[in-house]
Amino acid sequence: MVYLNILISTFSQTPIYEQIQNQIKEMVLRGELKSNEQLPSIRLMAKDLKVGIVTVKRAYEELEKEGIIVNIQGRGCFVGEIN
Repeated sequence: MVYLNILISTFSQTPIYEQIQNQIKEMVLRGELKSNEQLPSIRLMAKDLKVGIVTVKRAYEELEKEGIIVNIQGRGCFVGEIN
């Protein structure tokens, strides 16, 4: 599992879940996160970022809809196969 250096701005007009989503997406596009790499659990990331679990869950759900991450029941969230 990787440590994600995500910065949250409470002054931004962008919702927090979207800030998380955009930063993870950027890390994948820049190659900082590789295919099949495990992301931190929703609870762990929420604790690290000092945000609610629902906020991180929403970011992960949006990333999953876009095909950027894959949620494997009982194992966690992983970066999807990126071409």
